Amino acid sequence: MTTINDIILIYFEDHPFSYARVEAIGPDAKKDWFHIKLLLLQVPLETVTWILKDTYINGDEFIMGGKRMRFEKIVAPDEDEEEDDDFVDENLLKTIEPDTSEKKKSGNKVVSLTDRRPKK
Repeated sequence: MTTINDIILIYFEDHPFSYARVEAIGPDAKKDWFHIKLLLLQVPLETVTWILKDTYINGDEFIMGGKRMRFEKIVAPDEDEEEDDDFVDENLLKTIEPDTSEKKKSGNKVVSLTDRRPKK
């Protein structure tokens, strides 16, 4: 069931169109219809409010302006238990660390990314 703060993918004629975040869902005057406010995640950001049935909000296909549309709720993939939020690939750091011997000879200032990492 799609609810507030969920990320959805909007399909337009069976093609992915835009991602959006559900900002609000409120009742409409008609029974089983709702106002759904979406923040379209695009440049520039835009908010829209559509009036849809709850089944449409939850993924059933609907027609808007004569075009087929539907929502697909996006679920984040499970994180690996081994992954760490502060993970830094040491091999990657070695590839981006400057060769200080060459830089010192040319007189350029070298800033080490390793020294800028927060200390634990």
